[in-house]
Amino acid sequence: MHFVLASASPARLGVLRAAGIEPSVVVSGVDEDAVAASLTDPSPSELVTALALAKAEAVLATVARTHTEAVVVGCDSMLSIGGEMMGKPGEPEIAQKRWAQMAGGSGELLTGHAVLRVENGERTRQATGSHATTVRFGEPSPHELAAYIATGEPLAVAGAFTLDGRGGWFVEGIDGDPSSVIGISLPLTRRLLAEVGVSVVDLWTPTR
Repeated sequence: MHFVLASASPARLGVLRAAGIEPSVVVSGVDEDAVAASLTDPSPSELVTALALAKAEAVLATVARTHTEAVVVGCDSMLSIGGEMMGKPGEPEIAQKRWAQMAGGSGELLTGHAVLRVENGERTRQATGSHATTVRFGEPSPHELAAYIATGEPLAVAGAFTLDGRGGWFVEGIDGDPSSVIGISLPLTRRLLAEVGVSVVDLWTPTR
């Protein structure tokens, strides 16, 4: 059975590889803003879960044409600071403003996952869920923050930080699942796979 990751995120790919899975990657290209705009007053968990499902569904037809037996996993992450949801900043100025809010405080990193099962080339089952992890931020100096933003790393990640990259220097700690903060929660993904009738150990790359 093929494990298909509907994400271009190298961090998610790295988590899966380190955990024994070598997925196929099919990038969804979903317009996240359009999906969010189509929802009526969603909760943070509903928003990230809906985005994850949209990403998985966007690649489903492509996957089903090439793999008769597969699971497709879509993911989305956002950081909630004081009830405000923060996705990828995209611009240095936005990353600067977000760190002004985050520094010395904490936020809730929410990740939504969707798992679709393909059997005999047809979609048969799905499971969705979300996970929240509290992230406690340090206070980078102006020089440190300018240098971090200049790397470009925080511009393309939810909440303008990473746990497993340069941003890890400015994270004091987390309360929850570290893999979720990196981008794909292993415990949540395992539970969702079980809901569609797949054991994660059957997806592991054989050991030598």
